[in-house]
Amino acid sequence: PQGMHHSTLDLNSQIVCQAQRATDDKPNIVLIMADDLGIGDLGCYGNDTIRTPNIDRLAAEGVKLSQHISAASLCTPSRTAFLTGRYPIRSGMVSDENTRVIHSLSVPAGLPLNETTFAAVAKKQGYSTALIGKWHQGLNSRYRSDHNHHPYNYGFDYFYGMPFSLFTPCWPDPSRDTELAISCRLWICVQLLAVTALTLTFGKLSCWFRVPWFVILLMILFTFLLCCVWYYSYTSGLYWDCILMREEEITEQPMKAERAGSIMMKEAVSFLERHREEPFLLFYSFLHVHVPCPTMENFIGTSKHGLYGDNVQEMDFFVGKLLDAIDNLGLRNHTVIYFTSDHGGQLESRLGHVQLGGWNGIYKGGKGMGGWEGGIHVPGLLRWPGKLPAGKVIEEPTSLMDIFPTVAALTGGTVPQDRVIDGQNLMPLLQGAVQHSEHEFLFHYCGVYLHAARWNPKDSKYTMWKVHYVTPVFQPPGAQACYETKLCECSGEGVRYHDPPLLFDLSRDPSESTPLTGDTEPLYELVIKTVADAVQAHRKTIIPVQLQLGKELNEDRVWLKPCCGVFPFCLYSP
Repeated sequence: PQGMHHSTLDLNSQIVCQAQRATDDKPNIVLIMADDLGIGDLGCYGNDTIRTPNIDRLAAEGVKLSQHISAASLCTPSRTAFLTGRYPIRSGMVSDENTRVIHSLSVPAGLPLNETTFAAVAKKQGYSTALIGKWHQGLNSRYRSDHNHHPYNYGFDYFYGMPFSLFTPCWPDPSRDTELAISCRLWICVQLLAVTALTLTFGKLSCWFRVPWFVILLMILFTFLLCCVWYYSYTSGLYWDCILMREEEITEQPMKAERAGSIMMKEAVSFLERHREEPFLLFYSFLHVHVPCPTMENFIGTSKHGLYGDNVQEMDFFVGKLLDAIDNLGLRNHTVIYFTSDHGGQLESRLGHVQLGGWNGIYKGGKGMGGWEGGIHVPGLLRWPGKLPAGKVIEEPTSLMDIFPTVAALTGGTVPQDRVIDGQNLMPLLQGAVQHSEHEFLFHYCGVYLHAARWNPKDSKYTMWKVHYVTPVFQPPGAQACYETKLCECSGEGVRYHDPPLLFDLSRDPSESTPLTGDTEPLYELVIKTVADAVQAHRKTIIPVQLQLGKELNEDRVWLKPCCGVFPFCLYSP
């Protein structure tokens, strides 16, 4: 019969499509990024007191990069470089001020629309793309719902997560439940008072009511004061920046931070299920382990390192959930998985006298420090069963910027030819086709200021030079971080300028504890000159653009505040 004939054709077509998918050279890609995670927080990088078995499994089953470097030591510029494969100074996602990240959702700053992300490259090759988790690349630019800097505009088909970033007001707030319960009803009360005042005014003018004018004026004044007092209470970033969105709709304002991780994992698994039969790219951008480290109750007290350690172990649990979902859907052998952190852990973050930031292992410094290794040395793990060797360790310098050209290579796409791409395709190095990194030089910025540079000589496998031109002044004296300012500065009195510059051989001194001199290192002059020439050549490739994180664009505009209701009554918490 004709119906049976069509059914047989449909079944045969489905089998053929599945067979083609199984042998297709284009793998699925899952990119996992932690927030503020110290490289020393993971078992596979030497930690034996925090349990991270699922992340450690990625290292055992794949390739571990031991010299993986972030392009910046703060969230916004580092993620810009990760997304675009370019130093953030090229796109203007840097600052010459102390504020070096997008500091709220009320600013017009954001990733310029002419920048190309790895999601856009993958989408052009037929991939379904999603970002689940933290964005922190801007949202609105002209009015509160234009979503000019929404992930949609950068190649992501689907978005669920936090357009901003976790910060202290997001969790915990003991008074929030009572405050929300009152505030959700306050808009109705204000409306009733306003309608009553207008009705009385109209009735008075029409001689319908004999109500004294002072009563009406008192009611109007009371309504106005109620609005002002209510709005003033919402100056906290909790209400305007701690929000969750699904696609372009605000789903929680403010968000319940402790449950956000579990919701985002459900969204990720749902995305995998929906797109299991087609190539996909998932960027899973954790809110973990940024302060204030919101953690589910069943993980509180499970580690030896307080709330921070609990949060790391909760993150590892979610990584395990994601890996299990990939395996259960039969996608294991056809999926490239990458895990990293956007930069090093923050040493200055404390809860009382307890450390609330990450541990950067043997490396000096941390988050916010443009040059010291602790701020930019991050984990890098890649797994692709059957394609990448299990248990391999690569000690060549690699960068977060390398993911952009690597994604292009994996998806069959090409990188833009009209701009400088600073990243390198990692696949030849990962698969052993080459033994030496394509990065001879890497440059380390603090905002717009170049603080340091490293040289990996092509003719030497065992030497890695690092030159520091500027280093932060730690406070108080004798400390190893900037505890008084909470974050190290990039210029001015908060830094020390070195002439001649400091020189370290990271292969012999990874902790950067003992600077070399002309007396202790015969190649001192050669190295200083070679790196200086490379810095000069690099600077010639930088085209001046508007600074997105400068004072002009990184200041609050009330009309840009996101709102899920009638502004300023913007509360919704399911």
